Amino acid sequence: MHKILVLGAGMVGRAIAIDLAKNHVVTVTDKDAERLEKVKTKCPSLSTLVLDVCDHPKLQATLPSFDLVICAVPGFLGFETLKQIIEAKKNVVDISFFPENAIDLDALAKSKGVTAIVDCGVAPGMDNLILGYYNEKLKLTHFECLVGGLPKIKKWPFNYKAPFSPIDVIEEYTRPARYVENGNIITRDALSDCELIAFDMVGTLESFNSDGLRSILFTMSHIPNMKEKTLRYPGHAQLIKALQESGFFSKENIIVNGQEVTPLEVTSKILFDEWKLGETEEEITVMRVTLVGQDTNGDTVTIVYNLHASYCLETQTSSMAQSTGYTAAAAANMLIDGLFNQKGVFPPELIGKDETCYHYILNYLAERNIHYRRTSTLKTN
Repeated sequence: MHKILVLGAGMVGRAIAIDLAKNHVVTVTDKDAERLEKVKTKCPSLSTLVLDVCDHPKLQATLPSFDLVICAVPGFLGFETLKQIIEAKKNVVDISFFPENAIDLDALAKSKGVTAIVDCGVAPGMDNLILGYYNEKLKLTHFECLVGGLPKIKKWPFNYKAPFSPIDVIEEYTRPARYVENGNIITRDALSDCELIAFDMVGTLESFNSDGLRSILFTMSHIPNMKEKTLRYPGHAQLIKALQESGFFSKENIIVNGQEVTPLEVTSKILFDEWKLGETEEEITVMRVTLVGQDTNGDTVTIVYNLHASYCLETQTSSMAQSTGYTAAAAANMLIDGLFNQKGVFPPELIGKDETCYHYILNYLAERNIHYRRTSTLKTN
């Protein structure tokens, strides 16, 4: 059994810790003692430790006694926390999805003899893994990922509940979206290019541009057409655009009754209550990954993977926590089993190149009822 440290006891970190505790000695940390009590109640075999990752001396004193680290802290803390883990010469799986470029830490990881797998969730994560696998099989011309977490029961007006912090969601809605078209990186406003698309078991959803390609923009730059779009129930994007255009997401200070505030702070507070996902509230995660390319015969192959994950009533675990957290847990066990031992920083598309690692992660997820259902078509040229 290996000793694993999970940094962050939020929705996803909790799911990872509980899953890994089945076969390993796991300690989960958080600066919020109440969160740690909740996870301890769900899994008494876990050890807990109150720790603020911003306290770097305490973090560095904690890391040496562990064999592997899972970084599940909020995005704004992710890059520096990952750097601290690498400095301590610990292999790490990261799902903090920070805005900085993780590859900037590649040289440091190599110099410390560390394997760091980053962006290891559902999206980014599994879509990258699938892309990396088929990039070895086909001459790809198109990649598209449509993904979203949605409440099972709609609540007017937004018909949305956030499995993550509303501030992170607003950041996704305001950051310019990049995609690749005919070999060129195109930048558009987030929420643009809305399309209505039908999904089995859900019905019609709307998709819109978001900046989700991340490392793929650079590691897979030879693919001429690549795009990721976010999924919501129809009408959601128009409401968000109305808030944005009216200044509700502004970071500029305004004076209200003699108090200086920013509209974004007020909006986030209101939306936190409006979008807060209940502990036992049922939700779903929907994803569709489409790849088009030529095989060795020059024929056009279209591969589609569909995911429909649901809230688990038995374990009271959200679909997003399962589909994100179990992917990270799979990568952790893959490292422990010695299936991947290259040194440096690796987004999942670079892991997917290895057929053994690819099937290991898919099988791990299937054993936990997270199924990526594949269809393919062949067009003879």
